[in-house]
Amino acid sequence: MTDTAFRRPPLGLAVRALLRADAIVLTRSRIATVLSLALPVAILIVTSFNKAATKLGGSYLEIGLAITLGLLASCLLGYSLGLARDRETGVLQRLRVTPAPTWTIMTSRIVVQLATNLISSLIVLIVGVILHGLTPTFGQYVLVLLIALVGAAVFLSIGQALVGLVVSTGAINAIGRILFILLVLVGLLGGTGVLGDTMKSIAQWTPVGALMTLFGDVLGGSAWSDTDTYLLLACGGYVVVFAFIGIRWFRWESR
Repeated sequence: MTDTAFRRPPLGLAVRALLRADAIVLTRSRIATVLSLALPVAILIVTSFNKAATKLGGSYLEIGLAITLGLLASCLLGYSLGLARDRETGVLQRLRVTPAPTWTIMTSRIVVQLATNLISSLIVLIVGVILHGLTPTFGQYVLVLLIALVGAAVFLSIGQALVGLVVSTGAINAIGRILFILLVLVGLLGGTGVLGDTMKSIAQWTPVGALMTLFGDVLGGSAWSDTDTYLLLACGGYVVVFAFIGIRWFRWESR
């Protein structure tokens, strides 16, 4: 008997199978749809019929806020909780004994999540443009999607760090909600100056504040500034730090 039966399948075949399975699971998840699409669209619709847009800094920042909240909810709450549940129910352990390399299991999930976030962000952007009667250029669309990709990477890395540091699914759910509220409050309220000038300066460099500023500058047609570059570098720093934590201390079993 030859040992051909024990050889691993081609890497491309394993990756395609994982991508297909993860995409099916994510597209059938009602929670993922609500967090990534329904929530930001609802925010756009509600705030477009009153003076909220002016209070938030105008239409550009309102659209940026909607996209940011969609990314934050989908990645920090949806991704981390789904990963924790799969770990708790033993799904991740069963995947580890398949012929697919271990790194492809997580890569597949992240790629599918990023693709879903990009599609959702584009839909939210189009809805916001229609509601506010804006006419962004093709270049602005591309830049918004690139920033959305950066934002998704930031919040995914935070979610990965949360799952890496906390084992219990219930605790991850509770801590994720608290982090969501804190990030939104500091980034949004702090950015408006309600909490004082010092907090306003700090809020700009938080993940939510940085993304809202970048989205607002791009949609508003402002020239790319040094501040925008530093904010983008700050986002990259968040990704590196939290991704390292999430990978270094991640456990495949819940006990």
